Amino acid sequence: MPRYSIGIDLGTTNCAVSYFDLNEGEGRREQTMLAVPQLTAVGTVEARPLLPSFLYLPNEQEFPAGGLGLPWDSQRSGTVVGEFARAHGSKVPMRLVTSAKSWLCHAGVDRASAILPWQAPADVRRVSPLEASAQYLTHLREAWDHQFPDAPLATQDVVLTVPASFDAAARDLTRRAAELAGLPQLTLLEEPQAAFYAWCEAMGAGFRKQVRPGDVVLVVDVGGGTCDFSLIAVTERAGEVELTRVAVGDHILLGGDNMDLTLAHAVHARLAAAGKKLDAWQFNALTFACRQAKERLYENPKLTRAPLVVPGRGSALVGGTLKAELERSELEQLLTDGFFPRTAAADRPQTARRTGLAQIALPYAQDPAVTRHLAAFLTRQARALAEAHEAPLDVRGQSFVHPTVVLFNGGVFRASPLKQRVLEVLND
Repeated sequence: MPRYSIGIDLGTTNCAVSYFDLNEGEGRREQTMLAVPQLTAVGTVEARPLLPSFLYLPNEQEFPAGGLGLPWDSQRSGTVVGEFARAHGSKVPMRLVTSAKSWLCHAGVDRASAILPWQAPADVRRVSPLEASAQYLTHLREAWDHQFPDAPLATQDVVLTVPASFDAAARDLTRRAAELAGLPQLTLLEEPQAAFYAWCEAMGAGFRKQVRPGDVVLVVDVGGGTCDFSLIAVTERAGEVELTRVAVGDHILLGGDNMDLTLAHAVHARLAAAGKKLDAWQFNALTFACRQAKERLYENPKLTRAPLVVPGRGSALVGGTLKAELERSELEQLLTDGFFPRTAAADRPQTARRTGLAQIALPYAQDPAVTRHLAAFLTRQARALAEAHEAPLDVRGQSFVHPTVVLFNGGVFRASPLKQRVLEVLND
């Protein structure tokens, strides 16, 4: 019998593991995040609550022997997963695999073929989206087994979440990745449903007072790299409340990482106008600083600006430090209004014509406005439900589906102003 119930989020930007002990009584169970040991520098291992979904493929002479060792494999070599992969790979992007989860659901490529890093030089080893995903899961399994040697992950009750927009092929590939990682038995659960179940668990018996038969729950999930929408109908059968998923949106490649880059480019333009040039390493440092400043400003509405510090390079490490500020007005203009603009129900995402010379790559969202994508989703689903033979929702006379409850999920919505803007748009 398994001792632990474990949930794994195989994210586009970060992976995470949470768990609770099944031997504890229901009233005493505490959900805990697994601290994942990972390289943060050559020869340095730290435990972090998140494992960044980045895979670095070094050349054979790039790092000293033992420099990539982990607690469970001191002589590890070959690939790097996690924080150091993200940080070091930003300096050598031709060897960095990113967005493996998005490639896993991209039907325009062979997802089991070695195609990543995309457009890497011929001398760089490549891996498939399937293999990259398996490496992230392998790291999580090994981290768990190292901390719980008497309860190996493969023998526990494991749930792995996937986007609701994943098709059958992407789900099958996710299972194959888990098998390659040594996890042959697990349950796949759609992320919006996982979020809803987590909310119900947090509310306890009180969730029935929050939602009633006839309610339409809209799940808005905006993470680091993707944006997903789902609709769940609350119905009743034989006196029991039932939850029925009625619609799933497209897998939209748009998220918090895009927001951080937008801020970084804006600040970089200001610095360049003042004669201060940044190299690739410094631009990545600026992007990280913008992320931290963004979070500070959104968390504290009394702040009008947040400082940005970009370290210098080489001999000018101290004297070359660049300083700037992120103004609240800039944050609101670029992020709140840029990514969550006030939108009419009839508005649609703006698209540019693609030329016949365009190469196949990830279909990133051309329009950064999350609210326009949401308007299109709700309108499209109203038409689909109106034409359905037996629809769980009555949408007669509605130009778009009218949600009565909104469940926010994803790191972007730690920012209360962004949640408030979504509600304003829906209510308008």
